Amino acid sequence: MSHPTGASMADLLAVVPDILNAPKSDAPISTLCYRETFGARTFVDELLLNEMNGVHMDRWQEHAWLRRDDGTPDPRIQVSILPRRTFDAVVGRHDASDLHPGDTIIADMNMTEANLPTGALIGAGTAVLRVSDVFNDGCVKWRARYGDTTKDWINLPDHIPLRLRGVLCEIVQSGAVKITDRLVKLPA
Repeated sequence: MSHPTGASMADLLAVVPDILNAPKSDAPISTLCYRETFGARTFVDELLLNEMNGVHMDRWQEHAWLRRDDGTPDPRIQVSILPRRTFDAVVGRHDASDLHPGDTIIADMNMTEANLPTGALIGAGTAVLRVSDVFNDGCVKWRARYGDTTKDWINLPDHIPLRLRGVLCEIVQSGAVKITDRLVKLPA
């Protein structure tokens, strides 16, 4: 499967140092998005995040891809944060809302395990998120949308701790996040 913007594995490998050079905290947010239905993307300037219900208007409550044993949606996947530099490398630097992967937040932040270990807290406006232990390996939709090369690049053994596809988070304090806010790594 070809990559929609033509990036080769060599192209993707070359941008890894830049992705890792992203801010470790105080990271600017470039996109806020919710997915009301399958395939739909709604871009907004503010999102309401709720510990019990997830992202306001998002389909997580009814259609979470990961569920607990009792059938309820797993809160560890309420919010997905994609590094902006990964988005730029994979999708390109043009306006590509039709190629948007559907992540709740795209921010210019270092998402590595070294910077944001499992359980790390992130301030997102007045909300607080906890980094999940669920690894975001790029689902089949990622592969279909961006190609085999990008999925393989994310999942190279040396890249797993780099979390190039970003992090999944649980909302641990309800609040609102605005496009003008910045993601802040909170003390443990």
